Amino acid sequence: MVCALVPGTYDPPTYGHSNLIERASRIFDRIAVVIAVNPAKNCTFSAEERLGFLQEMTAHLPNVSVHLWEGLIVDFARELDAKVMVRGVRALGDFNYEFELSILNKGLDERIETIFIPTDSRYFVLRSSSIRELVRFGGDVSNMVPPAVAQALQERLGTDTH
Repeated sequence: MVCALVPGTYDPPTYGHSNLIERASRIFDRIAVVIAVNPAKNCTFSAEERLGFLQEMTAHLPNVSVHLWEGLIVDFARELDAKVMVRGVRALGDFNYEFELSILNKGLDERIETIFIPTDSRYFVLRSSSIRELVRFGGDVSNMVPPAVAQALQERLGTDTH
């Protein structure tokens, strides 16, 4: 059985992330969604909150599990005996960054391959940082993130209209 990792910060998780995970789940036997925990990074949501969001978003996918990991993703891949990392790319800038990261990971463990999946055109403009910014200015993100995430973003970052 081939296990593939879909690592990311997921702050916040978006419909684009969900689409990538679903598409990968149709290709690989098992998918491990890995939420990167980096104490030095100032995330909007705690690791546990992101875990809960992603567990809810992937509950309908029987071959998907969600994990927290603080450390090198290649170490987590070794722990699960995963040979593949799946990364979504929206544009050339994403590809450049992800390509360099894949070379770095390959240098750390030559057994791990990175597969790039182009973003579905419906989610091409979804970027977590842009979604957070939109919420800060009172924008509607209901078509970009699941309802629970939209509500949590509004509570955490939204403007008070009273």
